[in-house]
Amino acid sequence: MSTSDLSLIAHLIRRAGFGASRAELETLAARGYSEVVEDLLHPERFPEIDEDVLKRYFDGESINIAAGAWIYRMINSQRPLEEKMALFWHHVFATGFSKSNHVPSSVQQIDTFRRVGLTNLRTILLELSRDPAMIFWLDNNENHRGEPNENYGRELLELFSMGVGNYTEQDIKMAARAFTGWTFTQPVPLYPYGHHAAHFIYRPEDHDDSVKTFLGHTGRFNGEDILDIIVKQPAAARFISRHMYNFFVADEPQVPSWHDLPPRDPAAIDRLIGAYVESNGDIRAMLRVLFNSDFFKAARFQRVKSPIELIVGTIKLTGTHRFPHRSLLDLESASSLMGQTLFNPPTVEGWHTGKEWIDGGTLNERVNFAVNELADPNKPGIREIVRRLAEAGSALSPADLVDRTLDLMGALDVSEDTRTALVDAAKASGDLRFDGESGRAEASARVARMLQLIAAAPEYQFA
Repeated sequence: MSTSDLSLIAHLIRRAGFGASRAELETLAARGYSEVVEDLLHPERFPEIDEDVLKRYFDGESINIAAGAWIYRMINSQRPLEEKMALFWHHVFATGFSKSNHVPSSVQQIDTFRRVGLTNLRTILLELSRDPAMIFWLDNNENHRGEPNENYGRELLELFSMGVGNYTEQDIKMAARAFTGWTFTQPVPLYPYGHHAAHFIYRPEDHDDSVKTFLGHTGRFNGEDILDIIVKQPAAARFISRHMYNFFVADEPQVPSWHDLPPRDPAAIDRLIGAYVESNGDIRAMLRVLFNSDFFKAARFQRVKSPIELIVGTIKLTGTHRFPHRSLLDLESASSLMGQTLFNPPTVEGWHTGKEWIDGGTLNERVNFAVNELADPNKPGIREIVRRLAEAGSALSPADLVDRTLDLMGALDVSEDTRTALVDAAKASGDLRFDGESGRAEASARVARMLQLIAAAPEYQFA
């Protein structure tokens, strides 16, 4: 197996999932890149998380517990792209728990993204339009015949499907009228019954059935008709393609600026648009093109990790949290301190990504989290790294220690300046030796320290 093959697989798994151990990467690389891509695109080939175990040890009527359970899935799921797509759509269709304070609806929405996230845009937008959390978030339950509320119609066009500049105010009004009557059943009150789900309901008596003109089309449109028109628009193909590029390939400017700023790689966006058109908006087909493209394979370490990506990737490196435990709540809290609270994006725009993840405060939180998690040489993932380093020889030079550790952390690339600084730090203790029990203990501590130094380097912030 070549180093380049393993490095490419590591890149794929960081983007289509949340990273992997060296042993997992070797297993995947032995199967071949294209086969791994197909497995990622077909999560149904692999078993789901054991729901009984998760709920037995980690269940409750708290959004923090729900976030902790989702982080557990990200760490342990054999369907990494399924969880990554749920995170992707949660960002695109940002819906905040802060308004509803209804845990089942927030959890149900993420379950929906898992279920339909790799289907086609029309199906996804239809499920979104029927989702109680979204309906309440953007007030479509207050959108009535004769008294339209334009909030959902506006955001559907501006932030969920087409982007600014591709529709008119009149189109917003027509979309709002088309979605009248789309609401949800009132859930049973929390007390004394506990949390119960809300469900979509269509009320035909509350629907505006008049003739509407939307994006140049005229008819007695309902919500489904609006979605049929949207997904055929070139603007929809471009909008979703640019979101995919930003999330899976390389950092783009923020969404509100897309009308004014061209994409970072217009040719890559055009390829994704082509896949969208050829497949009638099939997300799996678009991702197949993306993951197999040269532009994706070349875009290594060109995205700032989101807080969740940094946290889950670090935990996968340490090999911990393989069983549900309340300490997962600490991971949820850490993500919030870094600027990303699951189930609660700051606005309907979602989170601002790329370098906007990082400021003086959040960078300190990010570095401290990774450094603290990698401090204990007794964690299973760190023990495995030590074992592999020991197999390389009874003694490793400072340069070998740095290079081999970077490789075992997922084929990480660092600048020459960073590598020089790491080697200089390793030279202070001389060659790494594994002689005897005391020598192995000292070596383990040195390896943990090297992992911490790498995690503190600027390059660790990138995926």
